[in-house]
Amino acid sequence: MPQKFERKPLLAPKPIDYLRISLVDRCNFQCVYCMPEGADLQYALKEHWLTHDEILRLLREVFIPVGFTRFRLTGGEPLLRPGVVELVAAIAALPQTQDLAMTTNGFLLTELAEPLYKAGLNRINISLDSLDEETFKAIVGGRGKSRWQDVWAGIQAAYKVGFSPLKLNVVVIPGVNDHEILDLAALSIDRDWHIRFIEFMPIGNDALFKHKGWIDSETIRGQIAERWGLETSNVTGNGPADVFQIPGAKGTLGFISQMSECFCDRCNRMRLSADGLLRPCLLNETGQIDLRTDLRAGVPLSELRERVAALRQAKPDINFKMRESGVTGAYSRTMSQIGG
Repeated sequence: MPQKFERKPLLAPKPIDYLRISLVDRCNFQCVYCMPEGADLQYALKEHWLTHDEILRLLREVFIPVGFTRFRLTGGEPLLRPGVVELVAAIAALPQTQDLAMTTNGFLLTELAEPLYKAGLNRINISLDSLDEETFKAIVGGRGKSRWQDVWAGIQAAYKVGFSPLKLNVVVIPGVNDHEILDLAALSIDRDWHIRFIEFMPIGNDALFKHKGWIDSETIRGQIAERWGLETSNVTGNGPADVFQIPGAKGTLGFISQMSECFCDRCNRMRLSADGLLRPCLLNETGQIDLRTDLRAGVPLSELRERVAALRQAKPDINFKMRESGVTGAYSRTMSQIGG
């Protein structure tokens, strides 16, 4: 009989204290699950991006006062943002910042890992969907071989300077990289690396999703357990991953099961887009706030605080309704434009 794993039960809502901040809405990769080939993406003008001063002002005067203390910098690809190291240092220096993380494709990380670490970045997640250069090319597009080598070098650089935990994100796509599940899981055995398997989901890639489908986390766990065994880890994360471990391994395996095991009841995050839209959920724009327009129009910060606080207060109810109904709200942007 295949080994079965208990999913996490419904829990009381976590405090909404985690803000994902998208620094750019574009990327130097074109991953098939994020920016499908031929997609007509309407990028924000750079002058519509929140400036560094505006981001810091919103953090100091709006988000931190209403209860946000943990931040993750995302994109598109955040390392494309000019002055990203200086911005990291400024956010890390805020007395209320309890945790500062980043999600990146790792392509530019070889030179930036050490400066980011010294600037105060606590944690880093790097996308690594394949260990095979040709498969990698098929997923990310462009010059696959040189890009894989650069990403792998970036991972090594981040590990060397001391990022811990160092997490590697894997989106599992049937018929593309699912044959590498065991090879990717094995990276956690001899290294203190945390491999996170993410169920493929349809956001702006409906044609590919309908063609390929998706593999649920239970199936992935079963493959790993059959090879090595699998046990619940005592390492817990800030996010939605269910964390397991190969017996005796230095690292862990996380499973993000947004398709098969809805975790809306456990979601503690909100998202700020590069052009200043605050949304309560990756899949739901209900009640989103255009902070950039209001900020530049001179709307008092006290009013922005009240509106953000009200949306934050409403989020647990949005979470509950989405979990109970299984129906997502309307969304008009792709994964890369939202910030993942």
